[in-house]
Amino acid sequence: MSQDIWINLPVKDVEKSTSFFNEIGFHAVSVGSERAKLTIGQTTILLFPDAAFEKFTGSTIADTSRSAEVIFSIGADSREEVDAFIQKVEVAGGSIFGKPSENEGWMYGAGFADLDGHRWNLLYMDESKMPKRLIEKRR
Repeated sequence: MSQDIWINLPVKDVEKSTSFFNEIGFHAVSVGSERAKLTIGQTTILLFPDAAFEKFTGSTIADTSRSAEVIFSIGADSREEVDAFIQKVEVAGGSIFGKPSENEGWMYGAGFADLDGHRWNLLYMDESKMPKRLIEKRR
């Protein structure tokens, strides 16, 4: 069985979403007029108009203004990368629901919502400060 995973994400406006993701530093390209392909590292996310998404899932779109359906977590290489990225998100029109902050003394991250309210977070983990119990669990 293939180990590839494609994530399908509904958006209200494929063109605006494509521009937003490019503005914040991701790689998004239109695939025809009815979808776009967003690539983050080895992960592919396909952006579909709400109606197309509802048609092939047989389900209505979640109301992201009232609830979160998922959170996409992305690793950062430094605290500075988190800060700079969140600034790009604000300029591009995204909303910040978690300002950059430290957590547990070894993690630093922030959370944002894209134009459609889908939630994302960026997280830098300083493994030199990671508790030993967690390092042992990772092995």
